[in-house]
Amino acid sequence: MKPDLSRFRRFFTESGFWQKLSQSAGRAGQKLVYSALLLYFAYKRKETPQWAKRVVLGSLGYLIMPLDFIPDLSPILGYTDDVGVISFGLVTIAAYVNEEVRTKARAKLGTWFGETDEKLLEEVDDKL
Repeated sequence: MKPDLSRFRRFFTESGFWQKLSQSAGRAGQKLVYSALLLYFAYKRKETPQWAKRVVLGSLGYLIMPLDFIPDLSPILGYTDDVGVISFGLVTIAAYVNEEVRTKARAKLGTWFGETDEKLLEEVDDKL
């Protein structure tokens, strides 16, 4: 029997995710955006189990939620809480982040940032 993900999906919509990332990519920075993309593309894998998908939905749902513990508009601290939640989610589901997921995340990141900072992306990858 498959678990019901509907209560988690109410916090996360794909359109909300893409809108939030595209609008705030520059302010959020490559590291946070790359981490969020890794979560998203891991979620899309058929092999990712339901428990891991729930972790992804909760993490990305927090990212796009309009009410944050620390508002995203705050200078310097604005994305601190988002980074913590996204990092926790990513480390939790790291086993489902494969090379295909990394490639898709890097390609999408390149469309928003043009040139990417490989050192920053490697820092994220090294923690997985």
